Amino acid sequence: MPTEHLSIADFIQRLPKPETHLHIEGALPWELINELEPGRFSSPPASWDKNYRFQSFAAFETELLDMAGAWYQSPERYHIAAKRILSRLKDEQNVRYLETSFASGVVEHFGLDGQQVARAIKQASPPGMEVRVFMGIHHDGYTDRSRGFIEDSIHWPELDGLDLHGAEETPLEDWAFDLWERARANGKFTKAHAGEFMGPEFVLRVVEELGVSRIQHGVRAAEDPDILPRLAAAGVRMDECPISNLKLGVVPSMEAHPIRQLLSAGIPCTISTDDPISFGNTLKDEYMALHESLEFSADELAVLASNGFEQALVDKSLKDTWLQEVRDCLDAYRKGR
Repeated sequence: MPTEHLSIADFIQRLPKPETHLHIEGALPWELINELEPGRFSSPPASWDKNYRFQSFAAFETELLDMAGAWYQSPERYHIAAKRILSRLKDEQNVRYLETSFASGVVEHFGLDGQQVARAIKQASPPGMEVRVFMGIHHDGYTDRSRGFIEDSIHWPELDGLDLHGAEETPLEDWAFDLWERARANGKFTKAHAGEFMGPEFVLRVVEELGVSRIQHGVRAAEDPDILPRLAAAGVRMDECPISNLKLGVVPSMEAHPIRQLLSAGIPCTISTDDPISFGNTLKDEYMALHESLEFSADELAVLASNGFEQALVDKSLKDTWLQEVRDCLDAYRKGR
């Protein structure tokens, strides 16, 4: 048994971690916009309070876009923010592997060069951290203004993949199915947000029709136990963000989060922060929340970290190195070192 001087918080801090569900716009460091417009952004959002709950997804999106839109107006600013975000993840949260996305809607709105944005984020990677960059496209994001750069994006060497973003109730259009297939044919990895506000059938649809195996959230898939075995058989993995789910009202309480049900159904899950500029959360907070509210043990938290490393878009030798580091960390905890 661990000795008293080595707490679960110590273990979580030391644990090598992946972060596989992070929006770069939603991870904007607070001090950057505070320095940019101190009168407008003089104090952190009220949504950082642990007990805060957004009234709606629209209210959340409005707050987030207000902050992100003030900063992310050039590839240079993406680089400045990413450099700080990535360094802190590595130095303060012990993150070894990151998958982050930038929004095609921001590229379109400000008339940016999307390839330069992807390059700016990738070039901010600190030594010792592997970073994979995705472009997120909303259900209705394939417009006359965005079509050109979206089509080009599947050929950008700086871009690792595409992620489906946005309001899930907005109908999916034919372009999405075709683009996701062509992106994979061009060596890009594809995933999708689903099962956050729409139910199990939508999760199953994006798996079977959009051809993805990585689901961002997927929480509501647990509402239909009959669908879970089908998702597990399809090799689906889910990147969960429990604090986001709580503050957006996807779950009524942390104790009610269905992550254990998903894991028990054979669906590997990972843990990430989603949009910390709006939720005031860190990766350590996410792991602690599972321990405190759902009684996740150190062994179970280590499984979540290992799940992320196992699905990382890196070669096997690097995965094996990270997985061994997780085992070593867990062993040290058990021995009280």
